[in-house]
Amino acid sequence: MHKKLLAGIAAGFIASVGFAAPASAISASTADLYVLHAIPNTPVDVWVDGAVLLEDFAPGTLTPALDLAAGDYEVVITAPNDPITSPVIGPATFTLAANTSYTVVAHLDAGGAPTATAFVNDLSTIPAGQGKLTVRHTAAAPAVDILANGTAAFTNLTNPNEVKADLPVGTISAAVALTGTTAPVIGPANVDIQEGVNTIVYAWGSAADGNLALAVQTIGGLHSNPDGVNSGQAGLVADPDPALIAWSVAGMIVLLTAAAFTVTRIRAARAHR
Repeated sequence: MHKKLLAGIAAGFIASVGFAAPASAISASTADLYVLHAIPNTPVDVWVDGAVLLEDFAPGTLTPALDLAAGDYEVVITAPNDPITSPVIGPATFTLAANTSYTVVAHLDAGGAPTATAFVNDLSTIPAGQGKLTVRHTAAAPAVDILANGTAAFTNLTNPNEVKADLPVGTISAAVALTGTTAPVIGPANVDIQEGVNTIVYAWGSAADGNLALAVQTIGGLHSNPDGVNSGQAGLVADPDPALIAWSVAGMIVLLTAAAFTVTRIRAARAHR
């Protein structure tokens, strides 16, 4: 199984440029699994069920989707070439349910200690003319508030939690500030919302060490209209709903990812037990 998983990852990286598979490709008996390395300055080996799955995995890297049989998987993360008995994180058991998409993130907790969190990716249908924005706080950093027109509209987003919402396709504005303040630390910025796409943004790194960074994952094919725009295509510009701007910090972060990196989801080879 492990050789097939490794082959699937390698094939996925080769095929990943410019292509995004629809979320509907998940089968009724398997789960999608992505792995994001979000611990700064720490290349790692990722072990799954006692074998190295990802070797010398670099910080800021997101794997393509792996289509895995539903069930339990034991994950251990070590420094490169270290034995499984000397983990940086783990062992931790992650249960993958069928017909579900997950992203497992190795990251720092709010206090700066290494940890891992499994997020369930929202594959629910997005209404026609809208896109979904999700922001996940996986950084060693304090809580943040989402600002709309200079006022806190959503408060106290903490590690390792997320906020998300469906937003109309178009251009919106948002900013983020440390909880309890109104001075933006990022933004305000104009953001494009893409139709039928769940854009997932991760804030990672350490505020104290000055190495906060961003990662972006996109999952398309979530249109309610089968004739909707394919994943990765921008929809028509529409006037945003002011009530929804309050939820748009993830989109604002998307605009700034030219300084970070963008990853595109692809379908990797199916893994068999």
